[in-house]
Amino acid sequence: MIQLENLSKSFWFRGQRKTIINNLNLTLPTGRSLALLGRNGAGKSTLLEIVAGLQRPDSGRVISDGSVSWPVGLRSAFHNDLSGAENVRFVARIYGVDCDELLDFVQDFAELGHHFHMPMRSYSSGMRSRVTFGTSMGIHFDTYLVDEVTAAGDAAFKRKSREVFADRMAHSGAIMVNHSMRAIREYCDSGLVLEAGRVQYFDDLDEAIEVHEAMLS
Repeated sequence: MIQLENLSKSFWFRGQRKTIINNLNLTLPTGRSLALLGRNGAGKSTLLEIVAGLQRPDSGRVISDGSVSWPVGLRSAFHNDLSGAENVRFVARIYGVDCDELLDFVQDFAELGHHFHMPMRSYSSGMRSRVTFGTSMGIHFDTYLVDEVTAAGDAAFKRKSREVFADRMAHSGAIMVNHSMRAIREYCDSGLVLEAGRVQYFDDLDEAIEVHEAMLS
């Protein structure tokens, strides 16, 4: 269960304060895979980062009775001057998981060979995605936050990525941001629509998508 209490967040933009989340009160159900829908700039990524604890709201709080991931796909959580392996060890210590087990999982998953021990600033975008995605999937969370994650690599690697992601979703809840309605329908079973600082919850995913698409048109 994730509960949002009186949550508000705004930013200064071109001399004006823009409200992203406006006094939001919402309890998200346990064990559901929620699609977070909304137009570009609505604040979807900001909301995920607040739920993850990476941003502080202006007011209000987030309460959770389970473990919550950082936003899968967020690359800024990894340090460019550290190697992939060093970043994985750092994450393992932060989340209190077995360092060797996580390291073995990511090294096997990412398939980077000796590059795994080189600084991440030398990685291509695809190589970086393999390490960040693999690290996220290597830790079991009650709720995964997923922000526009895309698998990089050939068809076999993409298939492996989808399989491990589907396995995690079978045992955990999720909040997913993705512009692909095909991906949304594949992994989500209900929806949230963010508009003008407010969030509507829909138990029926198709209804959430219909409202979202009507809003865009």
